[in-house]
Amino acid sequence: MSAPLAPGSAPITSKAQLVEDLETGCTPPAGWRIGTEHEKFAYDLNDFRPLPYDGIPGIRGLLEGMQRFGWEPILEGENIIALKSSDGGSVTLEPGGQFELSGAAVETLHMTCREVNQHLDQVKEVCAEIGAGVIGLGFNPKWRREDVHWMPKGRYKIMREYMPKKGNLGHDMMLRTSTVQVNLDFDTEADMIKKMRVGVALQPIATALFAASPFTEGKPNGFLSFRSHIWTDTDPDRCGMLPFIFEDGFGFERWIDYILDVPMYFIYRSGEYIDVSGLSFRDYMNGQLPGHEGQVPSIADWTDHMTTAFPEVRLKHYIEMRGADGGPWGRLCALPALWVGLLYNRTALDAAWDLCKDWTDEEREYLRAEAPRLGLKTPFRNGTLQDVTKEVLKVARQGLKGRARLDRNKRDETGFLDVLDGIAESGVTPAEEMLEAFHTEWNGDIDKIYEAYSY
Repeated sequence: MSAPLAPGSAPITSKAQLVEDLETGCTPPAGWRIGTEHEKFAYDLNDFRPLPYDGIPGIRGLLEGMQRFGWEPILEGENIIALKSSDGGSVTLEPGGQFELSGAAVETLHMTCREVNQHLDQVKEVCAEIGAGVIGLGFNPKWRREDVHWMPKGRYKIMREYMPKKGNLGHDMMLRTSTVQVNLDFDTEADMIKKMRVGVALQPIATALFAASPFTEGKPNGFLSFRSHIWTDTDPDRCGMLPFIFEDGFGFERWIDYILDVPMYFIYRSGEYIDVSGLSFRDYMNGQLPGHEGQVPSIADWTDHMTTAFPEVRLKHYIEMRGADGGPWGRLCALPALWVGLLYNRTALDAAWDLCKDWTDEEREYLRAEAPRLGLKTPFRNGTLQDVTKEVLKVARQGLKGRARLDRNKRDETGFLDVLDGIAESGVTPAEEMLEAFHTEWNGDIDKIYEAYSY
C-alpha cells in the first residue's frame, strides 16, 4: 500500500481527464521495467510475537536502523511510516507491521534479484541488532488478530472501521497476510487488454505455485493459500476476478468506470486522512461529496483512490499481479520471472492467451475458488491445474529466452523459473511441504516454522 501523496494542483472534473491520465502509462517496449514488491512478517526473536510499532524490538527501530543504508524517512505526524530511496524504491508498512519493499523499476530480473538480496541483507543486519526476525509466508501462522499491532497510519484507521461492514475477513487481510507481487508495463491499450486478460485468467496458477499459508493460530486451516481465500470475504466492491475485462469494449475507459464505482475510503488533506468511506468518487468530481460540497478532487486524490481497489490484477499506470503468497528468499525472484516471461515477449504473450482465451467466466471463478484450497491438484477440464501450469511455465521460459537478457556470467533469466518448474513437476505446493513437516518432523509445533522459513 502506498505512502501518503501530496494533493496535486489540477482539479479533476471529468472522466475524460482520468482516461487521459491512464493513457500516460503507455510505454514503448524499450522502456518496459520490472517493479517487484514483497512483504514479510517481523517478529520478536524471544517469543515469535509480531513487533509493535514502538518498543524494543519494534517497527520504528527497524525503520530507523534502515536509514544507515541511505533510506530517507517519510513521516506521518511524528511517526516514520515509510522510507524512500533515490532510485525510486520505497519501504512501506502494511497495517499489521508487515514490512514491504516496493522495489525500483529495473530493466532485468537479474537487477530485481540483486535488489531483493540487498534489501534482505539490510533488514537482517538491523534485525540482528534489535532482536527481531523476519519470515516470508502468506499468512501469520500462529498469532490471533488481537495479538497483532496496528500501525499508526491514518488510512488504516479508516479502513479498519469500514471493512467489517463489507466482509468477515478484512481485518485478517490487513493484519495477517503477506504477498509478493510484480508491476509491469504496457505499450498500447490493446497490449494492456491482452496482458490484463492473461494475468487475470492465469492468476490462480500463481496462487497455487506460491501457496504458503496453510496455518491459522498454530493449526492447519484447510487451505493451501488462506491468504488468497481471505480476499473472497473482504469487500466484494473492490475485490475479485473482473469478468468485465473479458467483454467486448474493455479498455481504459471501462477500467475508469470500474474504479469510479469502487466506494471511497478517504481523502488526504494537510497531512490528515479524512474519512469518506462508502461515498462516491463520481459525486466528488461533481462537487457533491457529502460534507465536502463544492470541493473537487485532484489527480493525487484519484491516484490514492486507485490504490483502494484490490482485484487479483490491478491496472494503474502499470499492471500489478497480486495473486501470490509471500515466501522464502529463493522464491521472491520467481514471481516476477513468471510474469515477465509471459507478458514481456510478444510470442509468449500470444501463446499464453491461446492457452486460456476460451475459458469461461465460470471456469475462471472456479479456479479462483479452488486453487487456494487444492493448489495444483485442482481438477480442471480433462486434467488438473498442474497440467496447465506446466504448459504455462514452458511458455514463460520461452519468453525469457526470447528476451535474452544476460547477467555478467552470460546467463539469461530462465534460471529464475527453476524453483517453479520443480513445484509444477512434483505437484506439491510449498504449503503442502509445510503441512507434511508440521505433521512429522515438527510434531505439531508451529514454532518450528520460524526456524525453517525465516530469512
